[in-house]
Parts: sequence; structure tokens; C-alpha cells
Amino acid sequence: MATTLDTNFRQELSERRGRLESAIDSGDSSAQLGRLLQEVDAALGRLDAGTFGVCDVCHDSVEIDRLLGDPLTRTCLDHLSAAERRALEQDLDLAARLQSSLLPKQDLAAGGFQAAYHYEPASTVSGDYCDVVPPEDGRDGLYFLLGDVSGKGVAASMLMASLRGTVRTLIGTDLPVNGLVERANRLFCESVAASHFATLVCGRASKAGRIEVCNAGHCPPLIVRGGKVEPLQATGLPVGLFCASEYTVTEAQLAPGDLMLLYTDGLTEASDGGGSEYGDERLTRVVRDRHALPPRDLIRACLADLAAFRGRSPKSDDLTLLAIRRIS
Repeated sequence: MATTLDTNFRQELSERRGRLESAIDSGDSSAQLGRLLQEVDAALGRLDAGTFGVCDVCHDSVEIDRLLGDPLTRTCLDHLSAAERRALEQDLDLAARLQSSLLPKQDLAAGGFQAAYHYEPASTVSGDYCDVVPPEDGRDGLYFLLGDVSGKGVAASMLMASLRGTVRTLIGTDLPVNGLVERANRLFCESVAASHFATLVCGRASKAGRIEVCNAGHCPPLIVRGGKVEPLQATGLPVGLFCASEYTVTEAQLAPGDLMLLYTDGLTEASDGGGSEYGDERLTRVVRDRHALPPRDLIRACLADLAAFRGRSPKSDDLTLLAIRRIS
């Protein structure tokens, strides 16, 4: 396991040990606190011995997202007890319902734009981030965001929810788009482990059709104007890598009927099972040929083409698409 992760786990376990000792010293001598202290000491011992993160049963690696969620975990998913498996299934089901509640309204029309999206976790929950925030209180500016948190599973979904909450709060401060991303980057960087980051596209669309886009290391959104497809390349590093990162904004003017498609790499990096990836060129061709379709139908066309390309090859990553068209 990486040295940086070992250091982070050791720090977290040491902090937990300190809290438990304080609780015991204050007079709480419950058996549960004593048992937890023993488990924390055992985990620290495994770090010293180099066996932390190794399954007690099969001696393979325990899933990293589960360790990040609970550093006391000692078995991999394949060797959970029946009770542990039921508890995990219940937790995942709850996490999936909570994550679904965070998604924006489907087929939203506001601020002169119409938006539709497709959100498809690779397993029960997703590390992808998708949001559309309509203007409020007479303000001009539809915000749209799409991102991808590093990792998979519950840990990535929790970080996605944290990032969403941060950005939603910052939108109310009227920061410029690049300032919003810079502030979100600093907060995200200060609150998560150094091994975690997120690619992110943050944009604002005015009723007059002016688009401001800040791309923090994400797949290039595609703008379709007059039947021509233009990618918007990244202008900054993913959020969470460096607290002091600076970001710039790319601007574009959309006429009624023009659109933008945002997507995660679960689309372009999907494999056909033979080693070939779906790729940017194929996506660009589909978007160019089907750009006149409504946002919902354009996304369906992209998904149908992806399914034809992938065939029987299983999906291996979260997949999200967001289409936004100017309608007035």
C-alpha cells in the first residue's frame, strides 16, 4: 500500500485512539470503548508489521474504498460473514437512495436552456458528479456541473456528495466561475486525503446564451454550433491536488438550438473487450450527426452507439452524460 496512504491511516487511527483514551479517562469504562481501543491498537500493529489492508482469511488486499470508510476492516468483500454482508447490502441500498436524491431534476428547462442527463453507476453507487442549478431570485445564470471523483464505490460517492454540497453553497456567493472552482478546490483539498482528487467542469449559462466554462482536468465538453463540434479542453488541474491551484474560464456564445454535451470518461474509455476504446472521435461523430435531436434523445443516441460498440463487454466505470441546449 502506498506510503502516503499508510501515513494517513496511521494519523487517523492515532486520532481515534486519543479520543477513546480521553473518553475512558473521563470515566466511561464501557466494554465497547475497551474493545474499540483494542481494535485500533491491532490496526496500528498491522501498520507496523506491514500487514494492514490484508484480508485475514485469504490474505489478498482489502478493497481500498472500504478501508477508507473504516480502517478497522479486516476482511475483503469475498469473505464477509452473512451478517456483515446483510449490513453492507443495507448500507449500499441506503447510500444509493441518498445519492439519487442529490441528482438534479430531469429534463429541466430554465434560464433559456433545457438540460437532460444520464447517470449510471458502475455498481450500487457512483463517484460521478452531475448537477444543474437553475437561477433563483431573479438572477441570470444557469449553473451546470459534471465531475468524476477518483476511486469507486462508497468512498467516492461520499466525496462526490461533499463536493456537491461545497459547490452548491459557493454558488450562492456570486463568485465568478473560476473563483468558485478555486474556492471549491481549496476546501476539497483541505478536507480529504491527499490521494483523492476530482476532475470537474463548472459552467454558467446566461439567458443571452453566453457560456462560461472552467474545466479542471475533466474530459473536454463538446459545443455544437451550426452543426460544427468544438471541444473545450481542460484549463486547470483536477480539484484536490494542490490547494493553491488557479483556474481560467473559457467563454462561448450559443445561439438558440446550439448545445453542449458533457460526459465522464466512463463513456470515451469504455472498451469493446478487444482492447479498443470508444474514444473522442466516435463520440464527436455521433454528436455531429445527431445534434438536432432534443437533449434527452441525443443522450439516448449516444448510449445506443456505446452499447453497439461495447457489445457483450461489461461496464467497468461509472457513466454520466449531460446535454444542455439553448432554447430561447
